[in-house]
Amino acid sequence: MVDTPLPEVVEKDPSRLSLALRSDFFYAFKRSPVAVVSFALVALLVLSAVFAPLIAPYDPFDPASLNLMNGFSAPMTPNAFTGETFWLGTDDQGRDVFSTILYGMRISLFVGAAAVAFAMVLGITLGLLAGYVGGWTETIIMRVADVQLTFPAILVAMLIFGVAKGVTPVEYRDQMAIWVLIIAIGLSDWVQFARVVRGATLVEKNKEYVAAAKLIGRTSPAIMVRHILPNVLSPVLVIATISLALAIIAEATLSFLGVGAPPTQPSLGTLIRIGQGFLFSGEWWILLFPSVTLLVLALSVNLLGDWLRDALNPRLR
Repeated sequence: MVDTPLPEVVEKDPSRLSLALRSDFFYAFKRSPVAVVSFALVALLVLSAVFAPLIAPYDPFDPASLNLMNGFSAPMTPNAFTGETFWLGTDDQGRDVFSTILYGMRISLFVGAAAVAFAMVLGITLGLLAGYVGGWTETIIMRVADVQLTFPAILVAMLIFGVAKGVTPVEYRDQMAIWVLIIAIGLSDWVQFARVVRGATLVEKNKEYVAAAKLIGRTSPAIMVRHILPNVLSPVLVIATISLALAIIAEATLSFLGVGAPPTQPSLGTLIRIGQGFLFSGEWWILLFPSVTLLVLALSVNLLGDWLRDALNPRLR
C-alpha cells in the first residue's frame, strides 16, 4: 500500500487589512473601552459635520428658510405661533439649534484640523533643521521657541489674529477671517512639534543609516525627508491628536471672545457666545447644547490622543 502524500496547503499572503486586524495596535485598541468609545464619538461627530447638509433638517444660514415666529422655541415643544417642533429648540432668529450645531462643527473641525496641519508642517520643518543642521540655525529657532513658550498660546493667537486682521482690507475681512484664524492658531502651536522633532533628530542623525546615506552621496534635504523624518513621526502623530482638541478649544475661545469666526460662518464658539446672552432669560438650550457638543468633541479627541500616546510607547507594550 502506497501512501498518497497530502497536497501542500499554500498559504496566501495576508492582506494589509488582515495584518492590521492582527496587529498589537488593534489588539490594544479593542482592549481599551475608553479608546473604543472615544473613537466612536469622534467618528460620529465628524461624520455628522461632514454630512450636515444631508442630516440637518434646516439650513440655518439660508435667510429664506428662517421664520422669526419660531424664535425661542423650547426643545421638543410646539411653537406657540407656528406649532412647529424642534429637537433642540431654536435661537432668537428662529434657527434650528440642532442644524446650527451640525454646521458649526464643520467650521470648528476645519479650523482645528487645518491649524494643526499648518503647525505640524512648520514645526517639523524647523525641528528637522534645528536638529540636523545645528549651529546658529538651531540657536535661533530654539530661542524663538523659548520666547514664544513664555506667553500663553491663546494670547499669541489673539495677537497674530489682531495684527493679520488689521492689515487685511475691510471688504475682505469676513472672507479671510477663517484663514487668518487658522494661521493664528497654527503659529501659536508649532513650538511643541519643533521641540519634539529636534530632540528625535539629534538622536537619529548619529545612527549608522544616516552615515550610510551620506556615504552614497545623499543630500542633506533628502536625508532629512526620506530617512530621518519617517523615524520621528510616531511622537508627532500623538502630539497632533492631542493638539487637535486644543486647537478646537482655542478656536471656540477666540470665537467666544468675538475675534474668531465671523457671524456669517458661526462655529461652536460663536454659538456659545450667542447662547450666553440668553442664559439668564430662560432660553438655556441655546447655550447648553453647543457647549455639550464642544465638550464631548474635545474630550473624546483628547482621550483618544492619550490612548494613542500609550499605545505607541514601546515601554508600555
